[in-house]
Amino acid sequence: MMAKSSGGITIHILDKEYMIACSEDERHDLQRSADYLDKKMREIRDSGKIIGSDRIAVMAALNISHELLTQGGAGSSPDASVDTRIRSIQEKIDDALYRSRQLEI
Repeated sequence: MMAKSSGGITIHILDKEYMIACSEDERHDLQRSADYLDKKMREIRDSGKIIGSDRIAVMAALNISHELLTQGGAGSSPDASVDTRIRSIQEKIDDALYRSRQLEI
């Protein structure tokens, strides 16, 4: 789930809120990415096998990476534009997580 705000959007993943700065043209893709990540993390959490949001996030990231790398067949890698977009989104998420942790302190 995601709410729009000035200069970015607020995403909700596993009931936590993160403010992500992005341009208007990135919002739709970022929303889809956040929704997909939230879904994957909830599936992992609900399985009861993994405890802790950090571990759940790592497992979700591994699963999503595996899906991406195997979509095109064995041994393939994502094209440069997808890789660049993923890195950009990851940097924004990392920044939001860092700011969130600073607020908790």
